[in-house]
Amino acid sequence: MASPMAVWRTLAGKKAVMAVTGVVLVLFIIEHMLGDLLVFADPEKLNGYSHLLKHTIIEVTWALRAGLLVSLILHVVAAIQVAVASRAARPVAYAVKKDIATSYAARTMRITGPLLLVYLVYHLMMFTFLTTGPGYSETDVHRNVVLAFSVPWIAGVYIAAMLMLGTHLYHGVWSMLQTLGRGRAKHPTLRRVVAPAFALVVTAGYVSIPLAVLAGLVK
Repeated sequence: MASPMAVWRTLAGKKAVMAVTGVVLVLFIIEHMLGDLLVFADPEKLNGYSHLLKHTIIEVTWALRAGLLVSLILHVVAAIQVAVASRAARPVAYAVKKDIATSYAARTMRITGPLLLVYLVYHLMMFTFLTTGPGYSETDVHRNVVLAFSVPWIAGVYIAAMLMLGTHLYHGVWSMLQTLGRGRAKHPTLRRVVAPAFALVVTAGYVSIPLAVLAGLVK
């Protein structure tokens, strides 16, 4: 049996790492979205959820954060190395056909990925570390969200980032399904249905929050 490092050195191994870490990150994106959507409920719901993550199960939270960080690092490193190898050898990362429906999303992956990383840092500074933005309360997360998204340019940047996330997820989920063996010829419609549907739901869920704040539906 090949060692993990031997597998990592192969292009197929790097694609597998991207797929597996992608699953971890996708699960986090879903969980995070569901938590954020509590903003539509009573303010105490979102504040209670935040308190639970920060204080009640702090050991689990930090373990999850460490796992997410490792997954993110591996995902980024593998993506960079696959992109370099693909450019040198001229294959299309993950794909077996050049005319796949995700061609636009695939071409923009190398742009949306770094931009999303930059936005992630900004987002963490605003809502986790409370070092920027109009809301600085450690206990009233609901108010932090409302104050932030009441500023049109902050809401606009967030919406743009979530649209990029949707594009990234579209091709990412498509690629994961193929790499993990679920997108082969005997299942021709799976990727075409799951990838865009998932990207659309996640994008709509996240974007609905600043739009609702700007519209005065969430106060």
